[in-house]
Amino acid sequence: MSTPILQPITPSYQLRILNDEQLDQFKTATLEILEDIGFHCPSEKALAIYAEHGAMVDFEDQLVKLPIDLVIEAMSHAPRYYTLGARKAEFDLNLDGKSMYCATDGCGTEAIDFATGRRRASTKQDVADTARIADYLSSIGFYWPMVSAQDFSLTASLHELDASFNNTVKHVQTPTVVTEEEARYAVDIARIVAGDEATMRARPPLSSLICTIAPLAHDRESMESALVFAEAGLPVGFMSMATGGSTAPATIAGTIALGDAEIVSAMVLIQLAYPGAPVYHSLMPGLMHPRTGAFLGASWEADMFYPAGVELAHMWGVPTLAGIGTGADTSSWESATGIASNLLLCALCGAETGSGFGLRETCTLLTPEALVLDTEFYHQVRLDVEGLDTSREAMAIDILKKVGPRGHFLTQQHTRKQMRMLEFSDLVAQPDKAGRGYRDPIEVAVEKAEWILENHAPEPLTEIQQRELNRILLAAEREIT
Repeated sequence: MSTPILQPITPSYQLRILNDEQLDQFKTATLEILEDIGFHCPSEKALAIYAEHGAMVDFEDQLVKLPIDLVIEAMSHAPRYYTLGARKAEFDLNLDGKSMYCATDGCGTEAIDFATGRRRASTKQDVADTARIADYLSSIGFYWPMVSAQDFSLTASLHELDASFNNTVKHVQTPTVVTEEEARYAVDIARIVAGDEATMRARPPLSSLICTIAPLAHDRESMESALVFAEAGLPVGFMSMATGGSTAPATIAGTIALGDAEIVSAMVLIQLAYPGAPVYHSLMPGLMHPRTGAFLGASWEADMFYPAGVELAHMWGVPTLAGIGTGADTSSWESATGIASNLLLCALCGAETGSGFGLRETCTLLTPEALVLDTEFYHQVRLDVEGLDTSREAMAIDILKKVGPRGHFLTQQHTRKQMRMLEFSDLVAQPDKAGRGYRDPIEVAVEKAEWILENHAPEPLTEIQQRELNRILLAAEREIT
């Protein structure tokens, strides 16, 4: 069965969360933080790059301060638009600012077994199964390995890529390739999937996401991994998950400013090393619950984090990966509703990409129904932002004249034609077998996931590509110990 076409979110109207003065205030704050406070970077390779280009580097304490002019000059080389490639060209994602493409969530550690319903540690097969479901869903533009391949220990991230590329023709983005060794093998995998070096650079099938460490720090291995990706021409993004009240100031604006400074400091490194390398900005902070210390990814005021991040990314001249997930519990199908508000705001602010579908319990648990449930709200937002057709034909004036007062429209050809064009949920308001009520949407979602796994077979890699991926995995397992 071929993969259904993508249905991206393409807004017909936009909104602004931050006005020009506020954007200037955030930019000034980020530049001041980077120049006066600086950040910690334990990578000697990265420190040398910063120093070579005029940053103030304390090699002993591994602290870096960036002059304002250096930041502005470096970021001027970052491309505003580029393409995230796929195994099949029709699934390439053109990040031109016109449409938003969404991905699954990632880095989960547990799964509710699709067959037994029991909770267990996640495996490579879970990555493969969810990649196949994501490949089928028209709402999913690209795929994050949703859970960890814990049955493969030190090479888990590479096995996640193997399971992903073997089960989806869509772009894959990895948040778990975080060492230089892994990155070099990941680039080899991307080259095999693309077919050749030129295609890999023009239509990169793989991109990387690296998290910063709040407050104001980087991880050595992750930054060196990012440099490998950038050298190969593969897009690399940086995400801040600073937590207001613990690893960030206890204000929304303070947390945003801190997170933005972390992200920009990393993007500057990439542009200093490889000017023009594709990068992206991802601000996904949260708040600390004052009574429990729990991370709250979205809560009332904190809903402004994600759309504000979209506008800051564009202020710096790069695409964004917006936060859209809920990480909610699994008590009811409404647990997915938190996606709708975040996704709507980010889409209307012009986000190019977003991630966060399909995990529960603060993005740690995979359940059979979650990915299908979450995309229900994706389509709701997609239709909401398309705008309203107010043409004479859409208002059906001529049909109204034909039917007249106290008539009905059931026999009109216009009615049959237009009703076929409307989109309806295939999860909610589904009648039960007795025709006396409606089915539980969770039950319907589980059934749909099972149907996809049983019936959908994405176009496979060629035998040569599969052999090459196996060779790369074996080599990695010998080296990475």
